[in-house]
Amino acid sequence: QVQLVESGGGLVQPGGSLRLSCAASGFTFSNYAMNWYRQAPGKQREWVAAIGTAGSTNYPDSVKGRFTISRDNAKNTVYLQMNSLKPEDTAVYYCNRANSPVTWGQGTHVTVSS
Repeated sequence: QVQLVESGGGLVQPGGSLRLSCAASGFTFSNYAMNWYRQAPGKQREWVAAIGTAGSTNYPDSVKGRFTISRDNAKNTVYLQMNSLKPEDTAVYYCNRANSPVTWGQGTHVTVSS
């Protein structure tokens, strides 16, 4: 069945870095654009990065220049490299297909705090 499994979160100090991974299964990964999203406590889920099937990327202004999305089609995995992290980046991070989302995974928790 279709499954998305996020990993790589943790506790990091402001200014630090983390690399998140999202392993996909149950569909032909290379055929789908993929997004990363996040949901902070008490807030709605928001989009933070997109990657097309050919590798084009896009970001909201809030993370542009700090976050980098990439994909490895051989591993059915999408990554999110997060640098210069800020306390406001604290959230649960999720991935999903961009245009035809499937059941959400459990997400991975990122806490940015000193």
